[in-house]
Amino acid sequence: MSPVWSLGAGLLLLLLWVRHRGLEAVLVHHRWVFVCFFLMPLSILFDVYYQLRAWAVWRLHSAPRQHAQRVRHIQAQVREWKNEGSKRYMCTGRPGWLTVSLRVGKYKKIHKNIMINLMDVLEVDSERQVVRVEPLVTMGQLTAHLNPMGWTIPVVPELDDLTVGGLIMGTGIESSSHIYGLFQHTCTAYELVLADGSLVRCSPTENSDLFYAVPWSCGTLGFLVAAEIKMIPAKKYVKIHYEPVRGLQKICDKFVEESKKKENSFVEGLVYSLEEAVIMTGVLTDEAEQSKINRIGNYYKPWFFKHVEKYLKADRTGIEYIPSRQYYHRHTRSIFWELQDIIPFGNNPVFRYLFGWMVPPKISLLKLTQGEAIRKLYEQHHVVQDMLVPVKTLEKSIQTFHVDLNVYPLWLCPFILPNNPGMVHPKGDEAELYVDIGAYGEPKRKQFEARASMRQMEKFVRSVHGFQMLYADCYMTREEFWDMFDGSLYHKLREQMNCKDAFPEVYDKICKAARH
Repeated sequence: MSPVWSLGAGLLLLLLWVRHRGLEAVLVHHRWVFVCFFLMPLSILFDVYYQLRAWAVWRLHSAPRQHAQRVRHIQAQVREWKNEGSKRYMCTGRPGWLTVSLRVGKYKKIHKNIMINLMDVLEVDSERQVVRVEPLVTMGQLTAHLNPMGWTIPVVPELDDLTVGGLIMGTGIESSSHIYGLFQHTCTAYELVLADGSLVRCSPTENSDLFYAVPWSCGTLGFLVAAEIKMIPAKKYVKIHYEPVRGLQKICDKFVEESKKKENSFVEGLVYSLEEAVIMTGVLTDEAEQSKINRIGNYYKPWFFKHVEKYLKADRTGIEYIPSRQYYHRHTRSIFWELQDIIPFGNNPVFRYLFGWMVPPKISLLKLTQGEAIRKLYEQHHVVQDMLVPVKTLEKSIQTFHVDLNVYPLWLCPFILPNNPGMVHPKGDEAELYVDIGAYGEPKRKQFEARASMRQMEKFVRSVHGFQMLYADCYMTREEFWDMFDGSLYHKLREQMNCKDAFPEVYDKICKAARH
């Protein structure tokens, strides 16, 4: 039988099985079938389209010429909204399913959608060491553009599909953040279209209040149309040192010790249980021992978190050299460790060698096709949260995560938080070292109840002057939200720039208590 006939027969049997079990039952209990046979091939087509488009823009140099025209079109849409009487709030017209956030943005159905088709790298200024980009440029796109030129950006948040706009209006972090801070702290200027249709540039020295208020505002002060981001020289490899650590106090002490060392280009921790972790430190280098090079981004390689776990199980340290761009996107193929819940056999060597080149499926497509049954199932039995807490509270925080959630692995990523104006800053007058604790997966805590458990977590984070990343489900009341975040500058600017009739308050846009 020819391969075509075999494939056709296989697909026919699959469709008959789906019809017998029912589509919803298959999507809920055997989601890997739909993901492997439909979403993974579709994700490849998405990637091919965007790569060809980026190549065409680069060859034709059309982005800078068309940028001004596209911005004028956005301004025209805002002025049209004003002429119509400003009856509804405005929001971007980008479909909610295209965002990396797992939250379902129902507000887009009732708000005035402003179409923003801005997804190009505009300028690489090697003299100023700044790259100017549009808001829908992704991390994968930006590193692919800059690395061949010998540049990178200081903070490259992990997943390929994260956009510059999302990382500014929300936030972004990476294992270099103990040196450079959050993604917003590597930006030098923003350009926005405001509620009156005007175009404004802001920086630390020009419209500085707006510059510091934009991060974490989730598009409720204006429409971001361009950003300038610092660049640093790129190197070929990251020299990684893996060190397994046992005992919670020793884990925390080692992590804090390495996070304070500026000679470490990267610091990261993966906590596999309450008493077991691997602490990783990295240094950028152009030289590498050939026998120790690990091209971890190759499609047939083990998922990174599984690779790291081998050092814990073997109870040994290790040194490797990972190509720098592959290091920046080391968790992309497995979406950290989320993909193991969708494709349980995804890290099997046979699957990796045969189908690994199609992994991961696009998060946007997973959202688009999840359906109400899966959404409710995930909401009640799945956690995707990042909590930012002072590093001095790390031991207590991990214990709290263990009691309230019991989700492993936990991702630890240190960052320096400067005392800048805006929604997020330390309690004191000095910059302070914080840590992002990321929990992604199914809680093993008995009697886990999403709302009650997350409200308990949020209460703890507020008590230590921490912050919750706003891409995730948030259960706080309005008063609790503004107790966690400093809204003084944000509310002042919303009043001054007449935003109250143009955009919802950030709380109303992201919190469950306001959306339901």
